[in-house]
Amino acid sequence: MMRNHSAITIFTILGLTNDPQLEIAVFVFLFITYILSVIGNLTIITLILVDSHLKTAMYFFLQNFSFLEISITTSCVPTYLYMISSGDKTITIKACFSQIFFIVLFAASDFFLLAVMSYDRYVAICKPLHYVTIMNNRVCRNLILCCWISGLLIILPPLGLTLHLEFCDFVIDHFYCDASPILKNSCSDTWFIEQLVIVCAVLTFIMTFMCVLLSYMYIIRTILRLPSAQQRKKAFSTCSSHMIVVSITYGSCIFIYIKPSAKDEVSINKAVSLLTTSVAPSLNPFIYTLRNKQVKQSFHETFKRIAFLLKKC
Repeated sequence: MMRNHSAITIFTILGLTNDPQLEIAVFVFLFITYILSVIGNLTIITLILVDSHLKTAMYFFLQNFSFLEISITTSCVPTYLYMISSGDKTITIKACFSQIFFIVLFAASDFFLLAVMSYDRYVAICKPLHYVTIMNNRVCRNLILCCWISGLLIILPPLGLTLHLEFCDFVIDHFYCDASPILKNSCSDTWFIEQLVIVCAVLTFIMTFMCVLLSYMYIIRTILRLPSAQQRKKAFSTCSSHMIVVSITYGSCIFIYIKPSAKDEVSINKAVSLLTTSVAPSLNPFIYTLRNKQVKQSFHETFKRIAFLLKKC
């Protein structure tokens, strides 16, 4: 007897755990990291907007990076928090595909932006006299536009094909709509889409990683040639925050490409996704703030001005 595929209009999200007690802990953890992520990244965006000392290309890219970090975590965490609090873990197919679109768009754009930020540090350290000329406003805006267009080009082909699939199952073993469990639910032939997803993912990873790697090879070579230890320390400090963020982002993604056993695959995928969509966006503002003197100084000065205005009122 054939099943009525068109009857499936909703998916059920299994989430991170089935244990009610553990689910409360998960809710508290995700809620705290989400609030920290939004407040931290909004603080960076605001500081760069209001402080005239933070109008260089580096801070323009950092501002856009903070916006993407808020977007990534907002596209999946609030939905799962609602599911835990309401007990309703269903999501419509349309909402599910919308979530996939935004998560992949923001994540792919994020990778391309990290590559652009690496190039920015390369120009700043290896070609300091030409930095202002090379990284002018028009170039910076075009590079950001290229990041968003690249993100769109990565998500649109596989998503466009996935929209025409028929589904035999409705269970998604994840805490948000992810491509892998959705394709497993399909009763259509998904081989070509799966290969396309892998090609898009690997292409994004390899292209951006090579750009980051080449930039930092030239940066390290230039820094080691500097005559004094003080100059070398100062040069390293200008890109140390970015290096930490790059290490977290690419380091976590490597686990996806290490082929685990079928039993561990889902757990590892969930753990990596939790790191990239919840933990990393909450840590990045602190990494950039604590390791950047100009951002710290801007924060203190802005805080003093707000305190002064409040006292005056």
